[in-house]
Amino acid sequence: MRPRTLLATFTAGLAAVAGLTAAAPAGAAGSHACSPSVRIDRFSDALDKTGFQGTFVGNLSALAVDRDGSLAAVSDRSSLFRLDRTTLAPTSVVPLADESGAVLDSEGLVVDRDGTRLVSSETEPSVRRYRPDGRLLDSLPVPGPLRVAPAGRARANGTFEGLTLLPGGHRLLASMEYPLAGDAADLVRFQTWQRTPGNRFRPAAQYAYPVDAGLGVPEVQSLPDGRLLVLERGFTAGVGNTVRLYLADPRHATDTSGIETLTGQDDGVRVIRKTLLADLAACPSLGATARQPQPNPLLDNIEGMAVTGRAGDRLNVLLVSDDNQSEKQITRFYFLRVRL
Repeated sequence: MRPRTLLATFTAGLAAVAGLTAAAPAGAAGSHACSPSVRIDRFSDALDKTGFQGTFVGNLSALAVDRDGSLAAVSDRSSLFRLDRTTLAPTSVVPLADESGAVLDSEGLVVDRDGTRLVSSETEPSVRRYRPDGRLLDSLPVPGPLRVAPAGRARANGTFEGLTLLPGGHRLLASMEYPLAGDAADLVRFQTWQRTPGNRFRPAAQYAYPVDAGLGVPEVQSLPDGRLLVLERGFTAGVGNTVRLYLADPRHATDTSGIETLTGQDDGVRVIRKTLLADLAACPSLGATARQPQPNPLLDNIEGMAVTGRAGDRLNVLLVSDDNQSEKQITRFYFLRVRL
């Protein structure tokens, strides 16, 4: 596969999506700017409250670019979708299940180099490998402290949300959404696995990421130089969502896998460094409407992210919101351009 050629083809197809707001010319940053580093080209609500082959198309929690340039998406109700690169319309769907046949709270998605799907679930938590047809192949070992209490120190509905392969494809990274019990309230753990012979993964280094007060980490995506795009998100009843996009650098962070408690004090731990790229509340609304109070009607429960193209220091980034199958929320795709 030639990643840049493939992603460029995929991005060109997305530009023809029907029903999207019109994109401004490439040089016109004004009305589409969210910040000096981020602009929004358009958004699409085309899949909101739709169905496909008897499956509700929503609850989308993760996105990934497949090897053929199409888009893979997973819902937290155990559905694995393939989406058309031009219209975003579903072209296939398969159910996912654990070893006992039970459904997953699937939150993260990676298309591995052999085409298999790595899917994180925050129930236990877990990372499992599936064939594209949904057949379960294997499961990765998870360090004990990251398991949901009482088995570990993680809180329910606050474990593995983001999932990404690091450059070279030899390491996998999962982001915890919220801190472990006993850790500082502003530090979440990012767990990595090292690929071993036989295409298996073993637990490797772990890092501390400083999250903004009141927010969690729903998604993370790796960049070719080893840095990460990190989404932070929160919700306040009567106010709405907070969604911020950060550039983060774990390359010089301390391996915290052997540190029982992260206090946040000056204990020699080097946390992941981060730089704010944009608070998405500052984006232009582009005529979007919301079904509940929001600081910007464009916002919703944004949870999935994929890098769909790159040209120099500029990335094409696609976001999607999880509507929780609620009439008050929207399945919305956001097309961003990010300058690093």
